[in-house]
Amino acid sequence: MRIISYNLNGIRAAMTKGFCDWLKTDPADIICIQETKASKGNVDCKPFEELGYYDYWFSAQKKGYSGVAVFTKIKPDNIVYGTGHSLSDEEGRVLQLDFGDMRLLNAYFPSGTSGDLRQTFKYEWLKDFNSYLNELRQSIPNLILCGDYNIAHKEIDIHDPKGNKKSSGFLPEERQWMDQFLEAGWIDTFRHFHPDPHRYSWWSQRFPTVRAQNKGWRIDYINVTAPLANRLVNAEIYPDVKHSDHCPVYLELKN
Repeated sequence: MRIISYNLNGIRAAMTKGFCDWLKTDPADIICIQETKASKGNVDCKPFEELGYYDYWFSAQKKGYSGVAVFTKIKPDNIVYGTGHSLSDEEGRVLQLDFGDMRLLNAYFPSGTSGDLRQTFKYEWLKDFNSYLNELRQSIPNLILCGDYNIAHKEIDIHDPKGNKKSSGFLPEERQWMDQFLEAGWIDTFRHFHPDPHRYSWWSQRFPTVRAQNKGWRIDYINVTAPLANRLVNAEIYPDVKHSDHCPVYLELKN
């Protein structure tokens, strides 16, 4: 099973930049998209269907905002829209699909960059989502959580840790959440295979040269619960795929 997680920063914009042509290269069996900024009715889904993908969408109530989608060549056994947390579900942040004994969660974590109000919401969301995941693991131990976490975990995951120590996405409280999350039995699949530095998945659009200079952040993840450790085959980041300010992250595991 090959999985890609990719924040497109607007799927319609990405489709004008060759996203569908990239899908023709068969990059994965399952493509998890965050920040669609659209609902299914606003997008021409025919190209996805022609490539053999089933498509599932969970969009925000606010038009042109947030939203997640999954394109999969493997038909899921079950789909769950949201988590039952109303504030999160209104923003279309989590879509869940069951494949055999595994559940895949595609999540778009909130950003706190717009100010204190959203940073507070982000902390509340992290707390609620962690509780949801802990409860879910009691009934479904084999979980795959992918998405844009909007958190760079360690200094190795950001090009300028000193200069960003007070920046949302690298705040001590956010990094501590990641510490506790991983200590609770989740595996950072990319780091499982790649301990090396300077591997990022997002680059600021405010400064046009930073991507070429690789001054980025690793804020996109595919994590799995410990029982799936023996199924891990490979993980990767694809910085040369450019339909967004993010790039795809990849995981291959035995089904």
